[in-house]
Amino acid sequence: MNEADERYSTAEEAIIDAFFLLAGEKDFNKISVSDVQKKAGVVRSTFYNHYENMPALITAAEDKTIQDIFAMMEDFHPKNDKEICKSYFLAICNYTKSNPFLANLLESARGDSFFEKAMTMFHRYVKDVTDTAPGQTGSKEEFSFLIAGTIGCAIGILHKWILENYKTPPSEVALILAKIFLGGVYPYMNL
Repeated sequence: MNEADERYSTAEEAIIDAFFLLAGEKDFNKISVSDVQKKAGVVRSTFYNHYENMPALITAAEDKTIQDIFAMMEDFHPKNDKEICKSYFLAICNYTKSNPFLANLLESARGDSFFEKAMTMFHRYVKDVTDTAPGQTGSKEEFSFLIAGTIGCAIGILHKWILENYKTPPSEVALILAKIFLGGVYPYMNL
């Protein structure tokens, strides 16, 4: 990567990171270009070199969040091991807690475009996992429903956790998610 590309990438990361921080301070629909550029430490023209407007930045924030979540999902290689599963779900909990934008979307009904994109990715993920999972004990259709159910369950639990202002420690939430996974989907995976 040359120096100009590196500067471009660094500025883009600073803008997205600033937006995520600001989303923890106020409603993300009320964040302005001025707010972002000040928080990111960039000039206005740098913002516009990367994003056409705030809706474009929000779309980029949604895309980055989805990419981050799917990177974690793709790295998850479950074994019948509560600690491996708990570690994975703890990473999901910590990511949710550290990303106020995601927490805001999970907490409210305003995440329509995010959830539409995420659900499309979830369905693709379920299909890929179902098609490549060796030796599951039930039918592929049953297996795909179990994975989809686990994803839905995780979203529901994270939603409750956020609404309760993270009262329960992330490690306890992760343990609950691991128990649900190990008791619900894992027995059908036969890995």
